[in-house]
Amino acid sequence: MKSFQNHKISPEHTSLTVEDYLKQVLHCSGRQIQKLTRQKGIFLNGKPAFLQRQLKANDNLRVLLLEDTSYGVEPEPGDIDILYEDEQVLVLNKPPYQLVHPTGQTTGGTLANHLAYHLRERGILSTVRAVHRLDRETSGCIIFAKDSRSQFLLEEQLKARTLKRTYWALVQGVPQPPSGTIAAPIGPHPNSPNRRAISTKGEEAVTHYQTVRTFAATSLLELVLDTGRTHQIRVHLAHLGYPIIGDRMYGSRSPLMSRQALHAVSVSFEQLSTKEPITVTAPLPDDFARILATHTTTL
Repeated sequence: MKSFQNHKISPEHTSLTVEDYLKQVLHCSGRQIQKLTRQKGIFLNGKPAFLQRQLKANDNLRVLLLEDTSYGVEPEPGDIDILYEDEQVLVLNKPPYQLVHPTGQTTGGTLANHLAYHLRERGILSTVRAVHRLDRETSGCIIFAKDSRSQFLLEEQLKARTLKRTYWALVQGVPQPPSGTIAAPIGPHPNSPNRRAISTKGEEAVTHYQTVRTFAATSLLELVLDTGRTHQIRVHLAHLGYPIIGDRMYGSRSPLMSRQALHAVSVSFEQLSTKEPITVTAPLPDDFARILATHTTTL
């Protein structure tokens, strides 16, 4: 019996064709797309899909689940830091300045390339599937699914908000109130395709924050996401008036850190087979830890 996976198209993917979505979001290879086409395994809103059809917000793309035949990226030797692993899930500690997946003209040196090599060395053929995103400069926990069914189940946990992502950020200023919820929709920036902005026409975006420590002119915040919009934390904190230290896109350069001071400190989810609650924590990278060690707390 064939198994299918349903994908509700979000507004940020409306510029993509069906083929683009399969390649860029689901990380299907050209060969896999050909196989899906031959097996009549792609449906858009209940009808067989044309690959060049442009997607619209809230479209339903139904895709046949295939067994993996490639890694989706070129395996490349490189270090990876495995924080957690079971038969279906991997959680890696992403270093700052590294891309998660190849994009644009960057085809190698990414976390996905190194993970593919690691899997190949262990004799595991599994397409590399990141369940969520981290910006190039952001460090910390990122979840990978070992097969398409596991990816689907983890994405369902994301939608149900049983998969939780917790971040630490160093920000300019001392937030008032010291804790709260930022609920402001996020959409494309009107003047820059690489940026995001608060927009009444954007997608729902909810970020909870709690002040952990305050210093003379900076604060350490803990943030939990209910949603996963592109640049969500960065946009929300800048909107609140407390941009992340070193965030050149939404704030300004900082002598404290040459990148944005954002770290995915932990992820929590239900283990897919046992339903056991799992929490995985990533240690702070050196640059982030050094700031905390050298600053004096004011509270």
